[in-house]
Amino acid sequence: MQPVSKHPKKVLIITYYWPPGGGAGVQRWLKFVKYLREFGWEPVVYTPENGEMPVIDHSLQKDVPVGLTVIKQPIWEPYNSYKRFIGQGKDEKINTGFLTENKKPKRMEKIAVWIRGNFFIPDARKFWIKPSIGFLSEYLVKNPVDVIVSTGPPHSMHLIALGLKEKWGLPWLADFRDPWTNIDFYPELMLTSGSDRKHHRQEKEVLEKADSVVSIGRNMSQEFAAIHGKDNAKFHVITNGYDTDDLQGSANLVMDAKFSLAHIGTLVKSRNPEALWKTLAALTQENPAFAADLEIKLVGKVDVNVMQSIDSAGLKPYLNKIDYLPHTDVIKAQQQSQALLLLVNNTKNAGGILTGKFYEYLSARRPILCIGPEIGEIADAFAETRCGKLSGFTDEDTLRKNILDYYQHYKAGTLRSVSQNVEHYSRRSLTAELSKLLDELIRR
Repeated sequence: MQPVSKHPKKVLIITYYWPPGGGAGVQRWLKFVKYLREFGWEPVVYTPENGEMPVIDHSLQKDVPVGLTVIKQPIWEPYNSYKRFIGQGKDEKINTGFLTENKKPKRMEKIAVWIRGNFFIPDARKFWIKPSIGFLSEYLVKNPVDVIVSTGPPHSMHLIALGLKEKWGLPWLADFRDPWTNIDFYPELMLTSGSDRKHHRQEKEVLEKADSVVSIGRNMSQEFAAIHGKDNAKFHVITNGYDTDDLQGSANLVMDAKFSLAHIGTLVKSRNPEALWKTLAALTQENPAFAADLEIKLVGKVDVNVMQSIDSAGLKPYLNKIDYLPHTDVIKAQQQSQALLLLVNNTKNAGGILTGKFYEYLSARRPILCIGPEIGEIADAFAETRCGKLSGFTDEDTLRKNILDYYQHYKAGTLRSVSQNVEHYSRRSLTAELSKLLDELIRR
């Protein structure tokens, strides 16, 4: 028998990332939770008590609704052993996306990645699946809900929801912020054939048994539908977005004095814009005024390969590297920058990438300088919103023209954004879309 709630409608959200954890993985469902009550849904959040968070950001606590039920249970993860193996201190954070900030012995690194890929499937949070299914099964007896939501990665969250689905038969919405087996670094996991089959088997089971599957982009949704192979009506797209509340009090911000090109967020190896460094190096050598004005502002973790590229290009004198800022300060940094760098991973699935950073950049109302695929979701988004200029990964001529156009407007005091059609991407509007899917699930 299903443990179904009475009024108001309740949704159990299983998420690994939650404040005080910071970063993009937290914000999607934090913002949904912030606005769900406006659409008749009372959220209940289940999250680890002691998860391995890449960053801590206490400023996000302000978005947690008053009186929200947040259930926390301990999780055991193998990261302390992993850190010792690769020579990392126990208080150092594990980076996502294979970002490397320091040089490490190549052999140890490869062994560690092989262990990570083949022994922890679908991820290192696998040891939380069985205890969570047991705990939540007992919880639901006394605290019934109408719908279960899981959000990944980590995809272990989906396997917790799968266990509850099989036990209780409750409607289940699986939300994907990133792909599973189609994620860009999947080939780097060095999987055995057996491990690869297990990943694909688990992925397909989640896609088959979830009642609704939500992805952040069109390409990802189509890829999941193709893996599933039937009932494509249950696959939906709800993008990331921006929160208008974050923009309050920003009217009196002072713009950067220099011609600042700012990248906000993690800058991994596959996102390293070699064409940009080469172009900026040439412009600084050719034009002393440009060199005097330039500031390369990188906010967030930066891969060692990126830092080496900047150094090799002779651009370190222009670099302003800021390791991390709270989200409230990130919003200000974006609005104060002369132009915002949007760098897409140069991988085979680049055409399907549309990062959450894009939407917050939109909200900043600053011109965006993008390096990425000229055909795909990011190109379509630029055409729709007219938010900036885009050049291909190796198209140095177009990139140079784009930079010089922005620079000329900067010198003239006319560098502004003329973006349009951005209101649809507000977090409140996106939560309205989500609530409609939840309502449909309980009407079936």
